[in-house]
Amino acid sequence: MFVLELTYTAPVERADALLGAHVEWLDEQYAAGVFIASGRKNPRDGGVILAAGVDRAEIERIAAADPFSVEGVCAYRITEFYATKTAEELAPYREQLPS
Repeated sequence: MFVLELTYTAPVERADALLGAHVEWLDEQYAAGVFIASGRKNPRDGGVILAAGVDRAEIERIAAADPFSVEGVCAYRITEFYATKTAEELAPYREQLPS
């Protein structure tokens, strides 16, 4: 599983101008079954996305296609972790530690 942390590198007004395209990109990843949750950080200096079901190379490709990335308004920090324990509703996303 991955935590994608977005941090704005441009004024929030530039991000707002791209918000529609960013939301369409988010919707595509939800429809593909990759994104589990997403939202703005508080204070509003970026956002966070939880993703699963793909490898590191694919998640990096997906992040690079975000209109925020393409237009240079945010930087991504991608953290991979093993979701060995989850709420029951997220049981399909539980992972085993590698051997």
